[in-house]
Amino acid sequence: MTEPKSDFLREFIARGYFHQCTDLEGLDAAATAGRLVGYIGFDATADSLHVGSLVQIMLLRRLQQTGHRPIVLMGGGTTRIGDPSGKDESRKLLSAADIAGNIAGIRKTFDRFLDFGPTAAIMVDNAAWLDGLAYIEFLRDYGRHFSVNRMLSFDSVRLRLEREHPLSFLEFNYMVLQAYDFLELARRHGCVLQMGGSDQWGNIVNGVELGRRVENRALFGLTTPLITTAAGAKMGKTAAGAVWLNADKLSPYDYWQYWRDTADADVGRFLRMFTDLPLPEIARLETLKGAEINAAKIQLATEATAMAHGHEAAEAAAETARRVFGEGGAGDELPTIAVARADLSRGLAAIELFHRAGLASSKSEARRLIEGGGGRVNGRPLRDHAAVLTLSDVAAEGYIKLSAGRKKHALVRVE
Repeated sequence: MTEPKSDFLREFIARGYFHQCTDLEGLDAAATAGRLVGYIGFDATADSLHVGSLVQIMLLRRLQQTGHRPIVLMGGGTTRIGDPSGKDESRKLLSAADIAGNIAGIRKTFDRFLDFGPTAAIMVDNAAWLDGLAYIEFLRDYGRHFSVNRMLSFDSVRLRLEREHPLSFLEFNYMVLQAYDFLELARRHGCVLQMGGSDQWGNIVNGVELGRRVENRALFGLTTPLITTAAGAKMGKTAAGAVWLNADKLSPYDYWQYWRDTADADVGRFLRMFTDLPLPEIARLETLKGAEINAAKIQLATEATAMAHGHEAAEAAAETARRVFGEGGAGDELPTIAVARADLSRGLAAIELFHRAGLASSKSEARRLIEGGGGRVNGRPLRDHAAVLTLSDVAAEGYIKLSAGRKKHALVRVE
């Protein structure tokens, strides 16, 4: 791969995002010649995105940082169908009201990462053109450009069929509609670039080819590799559930702690991908060894949290962690559950509280945690999984501090 001339592609490659491009030289020339308009699509299946979508969000941020214009395409129309890519079963169909609420929640995420405005980033809903399509005319004008033989060869379809998992005709239409999205964005906003994960390669290529066949447009596709941790786990998933980007679904402290728990082998890669730190500074942090690598993890956690939740929340999370781990305190930012005084006076099972506090995904897991010596109450090891906590366990500050291992903590406050 020759050294690209455009700032965007240099940054894209240097930070580890590059996987495939439909025409790397042509895209580099277009990015060097003027302002690119590029997009990534997001389906509105929940009212927040999670860390699994963060690479795509960062691509749009890099596009804007290097002088180009990003489009956030919300799938208000396609969410009603569901993207089969990477899925073994059909998605639950959502109502129009559900989708609208989800888009509003997702917009809060993007307000942190992008600058929006008439000439800056924009958010567009594909329902604007998909809802009004006339089916017969659409098939006649665009369906003839798609080969079913080729569509069956794409991973998103082929894997489902090989596993003998159902693939509805509704979902099969998804890749046609995604290709049409690209053409509509090219017409309406001068968009020439679609980006996405490697699982979207077939859908992106369809869009590039549709633009060429219908209007002889020069469009480009660019994908990232599947991002996993050094242990092989997918980004955005933990034993406790998804790592959400909106604070009302996951506290800034828990988000900070997720990044603080990064494995040593992932620190440099994640600093490049998920922070704005200069590459020379990241190279320096990568050289840290032993206990010093913790300083790099703290910087990763604080930078990533500041991007998603603001500098004040990031610094508060870092300070809470310092007090919890360095001084044994509780901190006001720890996850907190409330229990009724009457219930606690009668006694509540420790395994139930560990589960309710999110320190274990189930009561069985909480039992195993305690039996393995990983559960603590107010800093003291809990020896008996059948233990019952009462008002006598409430510390002077008015809470019970639960700990799972050395890094996960929660408070139980009495109402």
